[in-house]
Amino acid sequence: MGRFTLAALLCAGFCFPAWAQAPVTLSADQRAVTVAAVIAQLKETYVFPDKVPALVAALEKAKAAGRYDVDNPTTLAARLTDDMHDAAHDHHLYINYDPVQYEAAKHEGDAGPDVTPDQEAYFRAEAARDNSGLVETRILPGNIRYLRISGFQWVDDETGFAYDAALRFLKGGDAVIIDERGNGGGDHSAVRYLLSHFMDSGAPLMTFTAAGLPSQQSYTLDHLAAGRLKGKPLYVLVDNNVGSAAEEFAYSVQQFHLGQVVGARTVGAANNNRIFPIAPGFMLSVSFGRPEHPVSHGNWEGTGVVPDVAVADWGQTLDMAQSLALTQLLKASDIAPQTRADGEWAQVPVEARLHPPAAIAPTRLKGWAGHYGDRTEVGFRDGILWYQPAPDAPPRRLTLLSTDGLFAIEGNDKVRARFTTAGLETYMRGNPTPRVQARR
Repeated sequence: MGRFTLAALLCAGFCFPAWAQAPVTLSADQRAVTVAAVIAQLKETYVFPDKVPALVAALEKAKAAGRYDVDNPTTLAARLTDDMHDAAHDHHLYINYDPVQYEAAKHEGDAGPDVTPDQEAYFRAEAARDNSGLVETRILPGNIRYLRISGFQWVDDETGFAYDAALRFLKGGDAVIIDERGNGGGDHSAVRYLLSHFMDSGAPLMTFTAAGLPSQQSYTLDHLAAGRLKGKPLYVLVDNNVGSAAEEFAYSVQQFHLGQVVGARTVGAANNNRIFPIAPGFMLSVSFGRPEHPVSHGNWEGTGVVPDVAVADWGQTLDMAQSLALTQLLKASDIAPQTRADGEWAQVPVEARLHPPAAIAPTRLKGWAGHYGDRTEVGFRDGILWYQPAPDAPPRRLTLLSTDGLFAIEGNDKVRARFTTAGLETYMRGNPTPRVQARR
């Protein structure tokens, strides 16, 4: 399947950097050629022939009204994109001014929609720089493994190795969070490779259909260097900037009941698109086909992926997924004592961020300031308690975790502090018995 059969929404970071080009001014003749070429490509390629007349009429009406009489190519591209969206409500209809990619694409000759050698070299360099979109891994408290994917880039014979390393990392966790927020899409090959790790081999995935072409059926892969991750609690984070191939992954996680999708409704861009060079330096995306899921026999075009767990506050999406994962892990009847202790320890700050405890009055906080034990000092300034375990140690901010006086210590998740009538109690992770330091 060609590079552009499931291209990223709004290029998803794969477009060449138009901002690096010198300012260009379009002539009236160039604008006319651009608009005419866009209309011609829509007539030839667009997946829904019944929508083409309305699309063409909208563009011609705007042209006649002088809407495209601008000499800035970026402005022209934005207006054409808005008008195509308004007429067809298809997020894979867009045009960008990108002269570098245009130069690489316009010489494709008989190669058809597949990438040219220049484009292939660019994609390889981009994938190497971005680690194929696998931009961050973390071990979250409670041994939850986190992977952030900024784009589903794919380069044959290279990207698989990046996924193998990431999936081996995820395999060591008790639960998995895959963060797609802000991911505009990419290549189905990357989605298939990732999904295969959570499913049996040979399972049908998407069927891709396009007028005049035979259907293409995708299946999960047989051989996976990292092995499969079936059975681990899986959470996929999404927001309203997730589109195209990134939506495909979240949609399949839902439809196949592989895990839960957490966050906000996604864009709703399912159609398969191709990218065409349009003189004098534009790249036009046109939907030419549609995917069909084997479970729903439909897709997410226009509706987006509706999360299983909606989160109104973007900043709480990861915390919500952590809370769900920890709750699920702690339900297990065969959970090991150490795993339970780690999970319960991890739950406390997560729940405090999701449901902040009632603030403690400054006068009460100030009353806890003082000297404890032989070396510890607690200060109060700017309405905040500061913990200093030794005279030569830097003060650490204390963050309230519960109204009974339990605090997190900045930069040290292995120790927590609580103020009681007996003095200052410090708890070490894994040890339920606190160290008690009397107030001096």
